[in-house]
This record gives sequence, structure tokens and C-alpha cells, in this order.
Amino acid sequence: MERSLKNVLVLSFGFLLLFIAYGGLQSLQSSLYSEEGLGVAALSTLYGGMLLSSMFLPPILIKKLGCKWTIVIAMCCYVTFTLGNFYASWYTLIPTSILLGLGAAPLWSAQGTYLTTMGSTHAEKTGKLGKDVVSQYFGIFFLIYQSAGGFGNLISSLVFGQTPTQGSGFLAVLLIALFLEPIKDAQQESEGEKQASPFWSTLLSTAKLFRDKRLCLLVLLPLYSGFQQAFLAGDYTRSYITCALGIQFVGYVMICFAAVNALCSVLYGKLAQYTGRIALFALGAVTHLSCIIALLLWKPHPRQLPLFFVFPGLWGAADAVWQTQNNALFGVLFEKNKEAAFASYRLWEALGFVIAFGYSMFLCVSIKLYVLLGVLSLAMAAYGTVEYLGSKKVARLRTEEQTKPAEEGATQREM
Repeated sequence: MERSLKNVLVLSFGFLLLFIAYGGLQSLQSSLYSEEGLGVAALSTLYGGMLLSSMFLPPILIKKLGCKWTIVIAMCCYVTFTLGNFYASWYTLIPTSILLGLGAAPLWSAQGTYLTTMGSTHAEKTGKLGKDVVSQYFGIFFLIYQSAGGFGNLISSLVFGQTPTQGSGFLAVLLIALFLEPIKDAQQESEGEKQASPFWSTLLSTAKLFRDKRLCLLVLLPLYSGFQQAFLAGDYTRSYITCALGIQFVGYVMICFAAVNALCSVLYGKLAQYTGRIALFALGAVTHLSCIIALLLWKPHPRQLPLFFVFPGLWGAADAVWQTQNNALFGVLFEKNKEAAFASYRLWEALGFVIAFGYSMFLCVSIKLYVLLGVLSLAMAAYGTVEYLGSKKVARLRTEEQTKPAEEGATQREM
């Protein structure tokens, strides 16, 4: 446990250091660089690059370099984006946004693959359920990772008008390079054909995974995750916070979101083994549904200061469900094709961001909230279908196991 936990903590603190700088920048893009839509354009370009990258790069890089060095290289892409914000213009933000987008999908796919492999390996050694350990590891990771949003936004708020320091990005690269242990998937070691798979097969592995009808249904979960994160980072900060309170409050309000998200992440990671993931998904859906309806009815006023913090807090409590349970779900259901599964996850999450930021300048806030409501409803219906199909399969297998001994006994008596 000590070795596994140590690697989880190294990975988590590496992401914390990396996103201390990036988290504050992302929240302020749409408000800080509003001239000619530069901020929204940068975010759209970023997730467009991530969308393109998700289709091809993660399985190839993870197979050739392993999770550890894929993470190191991808982190360097984030550092260049942070540097680009020190001299913010169309000539610096757009190219570095593209580079960050290309590195983002391999970074998060490698992170998901690493935690899933580490959790499954530890579960086999200790006799625990793999899904429970994987969920706990994702809970620990997002507890530490979400703290980055708090620190980054605090820096942005205290020194508004300046970008957070990039020194932490270099520290993140060094921490991962020096202290994270490389791992090999035991399943891949036992199945030599995976390592011998041709280049084109690896390149198209993300697309081929869509033959699984479960993935076709579950892609709505990361799609919604992208929609709801884009709404909070772009529309809530601009249309509610900046308009009613001023841009100086953006960082403080987002700290509330990050703090609640972090605490709920570790809580859900532990609770999943007692409540099951269905209850947690239901909690997340009801919470976001309530927030969406309330935002449709709310007319913000500066005198209602507490409400500006309540909504991000509730939003963070629900987002913690999507982050921990979505990742654990994809890792457990598609364990044999983890790299492609997490690449697909980032592909659809990035698509959600791109669509949301794409219509950000054209649709009013109420229409965007109705879009969120529709996508959330469809995502939950699709998720429920996958759980139903899974339960039917388990019930069928149990029936077959129970009838098999009886059939064998009858055969022996006949003999």
C-alpha cells in the first residue's frame, strides 16, 4: 500500500504544482482577455487542439513512452502556455493554446491509465475489489488536484492584473521525472500481442473502441462534463460574477468551487465502496439539476453576495462526482483498453468544451442553461441504460453458474 500510495501522491502533487498556475489563468481567460474575444478564442483553440489530439496521440505515446514520460512531456506543453500569458497577444496565446491542447489529452489519458493500473494491481495483491481501490485513488488525486484551482485563483485575486508564477510548472515536471515510478500493466505483460500490435492499429484504437455499445452510450457523460465546466469557467464568471460584483471577485468565487470540489472528491472516492456509484451519480445529477433551475430563476444583485458563492460550491460538489466516478467508471469498464478509453473520454469532454465555448458569444445565458439541462438528462438516461445492461449480464452469469452444478449432477446420475 505504501508504494502505491506514494506514487498516487507524487502524481497528485505533480498535477497540483502544474495547475496552480494554469487553474487561475483558465478561470480568467474570458474576462481578462475580453478584447476582440481573445480569451474565449484561446480557450476554444485549446480544446480544439485537445479534441484533435484525443483521436490519435494518447495510445501511441503511452505505448511508446509509458505513462510516466508521456506525463512529463505533456506537462512541458502546459508550461509554455503559462509563459505565453506573460506576453498575452494573438501571436502568443493562440500557438501556445494549440500546443497545450495537443498535450492535454495524452496528459489526462496517461493519468487515468496510471491510476487505474495502480489501483487494479493493488487490489489484486490485497484481495479487494478493483473498482473500490480505483475509486479511492481517483478520490485522493482529485482532492489534491482540485486544490490547485484554489491556490491559482487566490494568486489571481491577490495580484489581479498579473498572471500566476510559472515556477511551479517546472517543479511539477521535475517531481514527476524524478520520483514517479514507471509502471507496466500486468495484463499487457501477459498478453504479448498488445505490445506487438502494429502502429496503425494503435493509432486507430480510440476509434475502434466505439464498436462497444457501452462506450457509445457513456460518451454523453464526458460531453456533459465539458459543457458544465465550460459554463462555470466562461459564462458564470462573466455573466454573473463580473457583471454583478466585478472581475476582482472571480478568483474568490472560484476558490469556493475548488475547495468544495476537493473535499467532495476524496469523500466520494471513499463512499463509493459503501453506496455504489449509482447513488453518487444520482446525487450529482440532482445537485446540478437544482442549480440549473435556480440559475434560470435567479436575478443576481450585488447585495446577494452569499449566493454568488453558494452556486459554485454546489456546482463543485456535483462536479466531484463527474470527475471521480466518470474516470473510475471508464477505467473499470474498459480495463483491457484503458488508454483508448481515457482518450475517448478526453475526446468527448473536449468536444463539450469546444461546443460550449463556440456558442458562448452567440447564445444568451438562459439558452445555455437549457442546453445543459437537456444534455444532463440524456447523459443520465444513457448511464442508467449501461448500468441496467450490466446488471442483466451479471444476473445471467449468476444463473448460469447456479444451473451448471445441477446439470453436472444430473449427468452424473444418468451415468
